[in-house]
Amino acid sequence: MASHTLPCAIPDTPLAAAVGGIDTCVHCGFCLQSCPTYLTLQDENDSPRGRIMLMRELVEGRLAVDDPTVHTHIDRCLGCRACETACPSGVPYGQLLEATRATLNRSRPVPPVARLILAVFARPRLLALALGASRLLRATRLPSLLARLLGGRLGFGMAMLASTTPAVPRRAYAARGAGGRGSVAVLTGCVMEGLFTDTNRATERVLVENDYELADAPGQRCCGALHAHAGDLETARALARANVEAFERSGADFVAVNAAGCGAIMKEYGHLLHDDPAWHARAAAVAVRVRDVSELLAAAGPKPGAPLPLTVTYDAPCHLLHAQRVVSPPLAVLAAIPGLQIAPLTDADQCCGSAGIYNLIEPDVSNAVLAPKLANIRATAAPLVATGNPGCMMQIGAGLHRAGIAARSVHPVDLLDASYAARE
Repeated sequence: MASHTLPCAIPDTPLAAAVGGIDTCVHCGFCLQSCPTYLTLQDENDSPRGRIMLMRELVEGRLAVDDPTVHTHIDRCLGCRACETACPSGVPYGQLLEATRATLNRSRPVPPVARLILAVFARPRLLALALGASRLLRATRLPSLLARLLGGRLGFGMAMLASTTPAVPRRAYAARGAGGRGSVAVLTGCVMEGLFTDTNRATERVLVENDYELADAPGQRCCGALHAHAGDLETARALARANVEAFERSGADFVAVNAAGCGAIMKEYGHLLHDDPAWHARAAAVAVRVRDVSELLAAAGPKPGAPLPLTVTYDAPCHLLHAQRVVSPPLAVLAAIPGLQIAPLTDADQCCGSAGIYNLIEPDVSNAVLAPKLANIRATAAPLVATGNPGCMMQIGAGLHRAGIAARSVHPVDLLDASYAARE
């Protein structure tokens, strides 16, 4: 195994502190075929193994932190963490990537588009204004038209917004449950509450229906995932502290999350705040209570509903499958719906190219990663694609819209909720 033997050229940086993770890599290459950017670009520097070599050379001073080539290859990483699933050595690649980006950000700022988005998500009033304006624009139905007329990032952004309209009919019902499985506080989230409000209400109903008691958690903020992935660790930590405090006050037994990317970062709050003696233990205590909503539902059964004579294919969000290692619970949720046919999806474990705001920062690579996903969805002929992450729902939904594929993206809990509503 390669080891770090030279003096550190970048002391007192996040990457220097993470050098032990670099030393874990034995350069076996098992990660290569799991990496979407390597498969797309066929460049060793755009593989996990290649990027770890770049990280080592930064630490050892063979490359400078302002080297534009290093920035290019690190920026191209989706952060999907599929390499972690494939790695026999347990390399903490996601943590290394965040530490590297945080270190590189000291020599140059993040791109203007990313800086704007991150600033908005860190400020509740600005975020509420932006999401409110998005809902108003969506209500005009202009995004669907503009998605067909416009190209580039703007056209794809319009398609993403158009894809947030409900894919299955909504009908509220009185959820009935005994509450004996414990209390749950739901992370309402940013995009989920702003653009997928109905899915959040569906999440609450299906939890109650499956015998969980809801607990309020006021004071929630953005989970910090977008900031951590972009290397803005300080903002991510500030947001994490606010959420730790909010969910502590809730007193809930569990924290339910219906967005895979949010759940992944929240389960790692202990690591994110590991250098903060006042918050580390508190963050770790909240992190162990975090569950993807499918985990809670699968633990409860879930209860079956009325038949839904639909066909759906399931695409696994990377941060659910690879970061959280949650595999079967979403399928258990879908299997609990009588009459629902599940069409297998080829390479369902491969990234869709969303990766938070990656599709807005690296649109060409994102689209190239998305293309085989769309082809595989088309081959299933399923009218619905279930996936448990808002970024994936919007990325896949936009891709389907632009490609003229008659299918819609949907959250698994929306289907279970529709099944329960059909009993009324």
